[in-house]
Amino acid sequence: MSTPVHPETRRFTRGLGKPGTAAELRQSVSEVVRTSVLVVKPKVIEPLDYENVLVQRKTQILSDVLRDMLQFPLEDFQISTLRRHGRTVYPTVPENAEKDAQSLFVQECIKTYNSDWHVVNYKYEDYSGDFRQLPNKVSRPDKLAVHVFEVDEDVDKDEDTASLGSQKGGITKHGWLYKGNMNSAISVTMRSFKRRYFHLAQLGDGSYNLNFYKDEKISKEPKGTIFLDSCMGVVQNNKVRRFAFELKMQDKSTYLLASDSEGEMEDWISTLNKILHSSFEIAMQEKRNGDIHDDDDMAKSDSSSGSMDSFQSTRDIESKMRNETRLKLFILDPDTQKLDFSGIEPDIKQFEEKFGKRILVNCNDLSFNLQCCVAENEEGPTTNVEPFYVTLSLFDIQNSRKISSDFHVDLNHPSVRGMVPSSTSQYMNGGGETQHGGQRVVHGLPEASLQYPRQGVFSVTCPHPDIFLVARVEKVLQGGIAHCAEPYMKSSDSTKVAQKVLKNAKLACGRLGHYRMPFAWAARPLFKDASGTLDKSARFSALYRQDSNKLSNDDMFKLLADFRKPEKMAKLPVILGNLDVTIDNVAPDLTNCVTSSYIPVKQFDIGERTSVFFEVEEFVPCIAKCSQPFTIYNNHLYVYPRHLKYDSQKSFTKARNIAVCIEFKDSDEEEAAPLKCIYGRPGGPLFTKNAFAAVLHHQHNPEFYDEIKIELPTQLHGKHHLLFTFYHVSCDSNSKASTKKRDMVEMQVGYAWLPLLKDGRVIMNESQVPVASNLPAGYLSCQDGAGKHSGPEVKWVDGGKPLFKVSTHLVSTVYTQDQHLHNFFHHCQSTASAVQASGGELVKYLKSLHAMESHVMIKFLPTILNQLFRVLTSATHEEVAVNVTRVMIHVVAQCHEEGLEHYLRSYVKFVFKTEPFTASTTRTIHEELAKAMTAILKPSTDFLTSNKLLKYSWYFFEALVKSMAQYLIESCKVKLSRNQRFSASFHHTVETLVNMMMPHVTQKYKDNLDAARNANHSLAVFIKRCFTLMDRGFVFKQINNYINCFVPGDPKTLFEFKFEFLRVLCNHEHYVPLNLPMPFGKGRIQRFQDLQLDYSLTDDFCKNHFLVGMLLREVGTALQEFREIRQISIQVLKNLMIKHTFDDRYTSKSQQARLATLYLPLFGLLQENVNRLNVKEVSPFSVNHSNNNGREDPLLANTLMTPPRSSTFLDNSLHKDVFGVISGTASPHAASTPNINLVRHADSRGSLISTDSGNSVLEKNNDKVNSLDKNQPASALGSALLRCDKLDQAEIKSLLMCFLHVLKSMSEDALFTYWNKASSADLMDFFTLVEVCLHQFRYMGKRYIARNQDGAGPIAHERKSQTLPVSRNRAGMMHARLQQLSSLDNSYTFNHM
Repeated sequence: MSTPVHPETRRFTRGLGKPGTAAELRQSVSEVVRTSVLVVKPKVIEPLDYENVLVQRKTQILSDVLRDMLQFPLEDFQISTLRRHGRTVYPTVPENAEKDAQSLFVQECIKTYNSDWHVVNYKYEDYSGDFRQLPNKVSRPDKLAVHVFEVDEDVDKDEDTASLGSQKGGITKHGWLYKGNMNSAISVTMRSFKRRYFHLAQLGDGSYNLNFYKDEKISKEPKGTIFLDSCMGVVQNNKVRRFAFELKMQDKSTYLLASDSEGEMEDWISTLNKILHSSFEIAMQEKRNGDIHDDDDMAKSDSSSGSMDSFQSTRDIESKMRNETRLKLFILDPDTQKLDFSGIEPDIKQFEEKFGKRILVNCNDLSFNLQCCVAENEEGPTTNVEPFYVTLSLFDIQNSRKISSDFHVDLNHPSVRGMVPSSTSQYMNGGGETQHGGQRVVHGLPEASLQYPRQGVFSVTCPHPDIFLVARVEKVLQGGIAHCAEPYMKSSDSTKVAQKVLKNAKLACGRLGHYRMPFAWAARPLFKDASGTLDKSARFSALYRQDSNKLSNDDMFKLLADFRKPEKMAKLPVILGNLDVTIDNVAPDLTNCVTSSYIPVKQFDIGERTSVFFEVEEFVPCIAKCSQPFTIYNNHLYVYPRHLKYDSQKSFTKARNIAVCIEFKDSDEEEAAPLKCIYGRPGGPLFTKNAFAAVLHHQHNPEFYDEIKIELPTQLHGKHHLLFTFYHVSCDSNSKASTKKRDMVEMQVGYAWLPLLKDGRVIMNESQVPVASNLPAGYLSCQDGAGKHSGPEVKWVDGGKPLFKVSTHLVSTVYTQDQHLHNFFHHCQSTASAVQASGGELVKYLKSLHAMESHVMIKFLPTILNQLFRVLTSATHEEVAVNVTRVMIHVVAQCHEEGLEHYLRSYVKFVFKTEPFTASTTRTIHEELAKAMTAILKPSTDFLTSNKLLKYSWYFFEALVKSMAQYLIESCKVKLSRNQRFSASFHHTVETLVNMMMPHVTQKYKDNLDAARNANHSLAVFIKRCFTLMDRGFVFKQINNYINCFVPGDPKTLFEFKFEFLRVLCNHEHYVPLNLPMPFGKGRIQRFQDLQLDYSLTDDFCKNHFLVGMLLREVGTALQEFREIRQISIQVLKNLMIKHTFDDRYTSKSQQARLATLYLPLFGLLQENVNRLNVKEVSPFSVNHSNNNGREDPLLANTLMTPPRSSTFLDNSLHKDVFGVISGTASPHAASTPNINLVRHADSRGSLISTDSGNSVLEKNNDKVNSLDKNQPASALGSALLRCDKLDQAEIKSLLMCFLHVLKSMSEDALFTYWNKASSADLMDFFTLVEVCLHQFRYMGKRYIARNQDGAGPIAHERKSQTLPVSRNRAGMMHARLQQLSSLDNSYTFNHM
């Protein structure tokens, strides 16, 4: 279609001289092309009805020898239950806990900790990833066969071939030796030896030469060469000269060499013998192989009638052996060996109890300078003169927090312990049982083994150098701290002082044995740095006397803040003594350990003298990043009496040495007994009814630092409370009357109580409570000091002022402090028992969950998510379901923002389970969740929530899939045909969801790239998994719906999304059966030649082999785009073909040939683009030319390139428009143009057809019309113009690798059929492709490779170095073509790969 010359054309030419006009016209032409062509959508090809085809062609499939490639395997997925294995010997949930629990939240928590893991297993999941994740890993071959090419035979002498040999792992050696002049006429003498520089070099075929030179310049011609492949052996020969050795050759001659030292001689002999030995082994191996072949040949020739048959059989064997040892083509592809972890999913682990940095604290000894023998008869060891008690805990001075519970240790000698009368309180424990021997057992352990702990295991989640291990030392109550400490602060070693202190101590122990008083403290830093390196070199500080006015934890923080200031610490009074406590790292296989609830951890050996390690509870900071989902039952309350203000009370005459007794009660009736659930101190029972705080002498306003640990009952109610009883303790032991003295030891001076629950939650803040002087029955009804309520008469001390300060700390995995969470569960429980309440109330509580603290959300994550899913399926109003999903989105987003999304993955994989299926089940999680997701994605809804849903959509899709799988198996619908498994309404819901997501993906990428990218990937994974569960034809339709949302000319990001989607889908484990690699012809097919094999992308091919057809169509479209887009598409195609190559399910030749039939249209695709691969024209520009930020400018290349196709494919109206704009007769804006957002920006120019000559468009003749298929190729339907710019080398190589793989894998019959049916133009293109392969993958020689490896880059070669190994005597056209090929710039070769 040549264009007549118009005056307008000249005007256009004249216009080029004006500044800016040409650019304007180019822009106009570009616009016409883009708006007219690039937004035309490809024709939609409807997929086949997969399930119907399977039924209709059942006979054909079953009779196919390769039917495994056409059918999904049976029982492709299953659900399984894994036993939950805790780390303790016994379950942490108490036996009757489930029965006792009445609150819904407690019940659900216990259910969470007791339930097993629920997993959906996909049988072939290992095959559903990238080729790098296949079960049989792709490995690089150890050693490739060595070939000698002519290009290497005459390498220039200046090339150091030895270095090449050494690169291949060969042996190399060089050095000075003396060479004897071996001549039969002259006997060898000392003088006949000449000093020469010897160099051992390996040749290309693996043999070695020993060259010698006059000097060390080995680049010159050698003076001579000893060929070691003719050498028979190397032996020492000292007859002529010291340190000499000789090389014995095959022709009976010898070479005599000598070195300067014995060591050097031995080194040479050893090296040469090593070479000879390896050469001998190779020769023997070849001989053995030859013998086998000879035997085979003999047998064959005996049985055959003529020598020709014998020759033929030998060739067959050789050919077969070559095929067996031949490597798979893709194994040499650099992408195959490239490490790429991007596609690897994170390893998902079950929930497990995790600890911070664990520290083992060994308490060895506490000794003071004041010592003597405490026994009456003075027979026994010298010990401390009275009992002392140590309490260890961790203090974080950076955050002013006590970060561990107390670890109580009794380091006293048994004789000193005997000074205190044994406790008369009963040995009682809720979890214990008595054995026949009378010894009490707790959780299978004898109580005696737990009575005197010495080794504690502390845990620190956030270690840093400002964490201190603090030891507080107490003694039996005796008097004032200063008075009692005075004897211990004198350095004079006085036996009299010791005896006097011992006498007073015995009196005090006998009278006040169970009252303690503060005495001393010491501390030591724990860590060197924030990574948790233990500071083992540090020791405990001196023992400082406890100041009665600085007892609280706040005072301790102030003291520790000055710990590293010697001038401040020097002012503190020191008690002379030594605390020996060491710290160490905890071994991972620590045995004989018990939890903070005394439950033995696995690997526990109960023995007579078992040394038990006690885990000390950590108070983990209440922040999300330090939190973890609870996995065990734990229900501890820590009580801290703080302060009593009694200086202005008038109710009691004496109230100075005040002791506080703490009890836990479940009733305020008169006879109600306290519960035995308070953890005891060393030496006493493990659990007691009460506990006492340390007593301060003569203090009206005492401060306390004690910690009382309580095991709470599973179910708390309104009557549970703490009762504090205050006693005045008489320290005066000089009273004469013994009975009076006993009566006067203690006197009650008040009561206080603290109900445990407030608004249904355990109180956990500091409380100030009034003190009463009496305790009437029903005292709990009198909450405040006013006392004006109708109820029991309470007499308040000091007018009912809040005199007593107490705080509590709850460490529980079944009670929450969060009001919003508590209210939500409480409401769920109340509505479940009542008639179905309106959704409005529930929505209110759901919305309040957004205010839940993030650390609470993480800790109770499985329980919260389980309840939300339960509410989702029971909801009768859509508003409830949507709000449930909103809360879930909030929870999921919070987890991601805190970097804790792995907990969500663990939840979905191991915990999530649909409600058991019953006949009455109407709502399923997958249906309700899909509907709610659709509602949230509607354009009118809150865009922040919909963005979060898109960004974290993986979680919701995973839940959908798991719910679908569990539903199918539990309802037995998995046995039904695919189209009956799910309801029509669910199919509709899924379709709506896909359609609702697509605009978000294709439009939101500009504003919210992460959300769009994540949603695109999650949707792909979901649709991929639907192939396993749903009607596959329906899933194909969803893929079509997805692809239809994209158009040619989309921005690069959208192409990335589309090919990521296709990559995920095509990685499905049953991708091959999904494509049905079988003939779809009508009637019975007798011969292979009659098969309707598709060598181009026809509509029928794309319909019958839907996924591969879709992929090839999209690759074809992408090849008309810019380089980055082309590379993405080619990479997806190539990686998929690599995966087929290494998939161990398809290893046989017939299976690979069948797979190749799916990719035969690649021939047509490459032929369409053959001019962009063809390298016959010499371009003045670099083939890899790129500008415009890496985007090629087609205008540069067009002058030298042939347009790709005949005018058959050219849109005439467009052509007219283009010429109209150029000539100035038409305006690009005359017609209404499509929305400019649909096309690329101005810098993303579309390719313009070369218009320099009218004939160029017709250069390709119309043979194409008569090609193999009369149908228009589907790949060409999208845009009327194909690009003419060259592909770059990486793209060409990847496409050609795919081409060669198909060519190598396809059966000979398929190839012959193609050659018979193809037009002459197609055949020419086919052989052009083969030629291009020869050029692209030619071997460039060792020197070229060595230079490139050394970083020298491509170098100029002479013609001879480019010779192909196979083309010594070529003639005719092919030879001429190859010469053209080899004349091109050879820097782009396979050697770069």
